[in-house]
Amino acid sequence: MNIEYLREYCLSKKGVTEDLPFDDNVLVFKVMGKVFLLTGLDTWENTSSSINLKCDPEYALELREQYESIYGGYHMNKKHWNTLDIYKNELPPKLILELIDHSYDMVVKGMTKKMKEALTNL
Repeated sequence: MNIEYLREYCLSKKGVTEDLPFDDNVLVFKVMGKVFLLTGLDTWENTSSSINLKCDPEYALELREQYESIYGGYHMNKKHWNTLDIYKNELPPKLILELIDHSYDMVVKGMTKKMKEALTNL
């Protein structure tokens, strides 16, 4: 997976925008203004790519036990966020996409009814 594929995949989801809210390095994808994926652009340039994704707390622990390349979210609440080390090539691309979908779905699930209706109407 490369950064352009990641961008295209995320931006193809309903209501998603990208932003650099912190600095020129941290690329953030949001659904209806709520973060579901963060990545450092410098990690992609240095061939040490990783992404932070929201995750159900129990599922997050299961994934960390199963994969060395998944660990508590770097600079995030480790209960609700995982970091996926993509560079190690341990994680199947299909799993990475499933976890991006899971993160997106977790964020949408936590939205207010009004926000969910607005997303549906996009």
